[in-house]
Amino acid sequence: MPRKRPGALRAEQSLRVAWGLPPERIHGLSARTSVAIDRVERLSGDYYVYPGATDRALRQYRAFLQPPGRRPLYPQDVECSCRGCSFDDVRHARDVLEEVLRQLPPRPRAQLQRQVRALDAKYVERTLPDPFAADRQWRSDLWWRRRLAG
Repeated sequence: MPRKRPGALRAEQSLRVAWGLPPERIHGLSARTSVAIDRVERLSGDYYVYPGATDRALRQYRAFLQPPGRRPLYPQDVECSCRGCSFDDVRHARDVLEEVLRQLPPRPRAQLQRQVRALDAKYVERTLPDPFAADRQWRSDLWWRRRLAG
């Protein structure tokens, strides 16, 4: 029986990549959850939720909490509100994670929520409450926005 040539096999593989199958796996999450997140990102109508936004938001959230020590951390406001620059503000990254969590099916939501809750606990430990958040923040109903910013 004739076999396929290596070039033909590589062409089939590149077609799978061109069609986006399978999506990039997010560190710490199962493949099933990563596929569900990819689907939500592709179908979302939100400007800030796009393919790869959840992974970027998780990485930014982890990086913000990474510095060792006990000193408080202060989220920084961002000058530019474009898709790329807005992730420099960890509060925006948390906004994106919340939006994706809201749209996910129950099982993938539970797995992502476990990771986000662990990061949330560190965020509460490392940041200070802002008593004047209602006057300063445009989204003061969200608890992560009621923390003191730099």
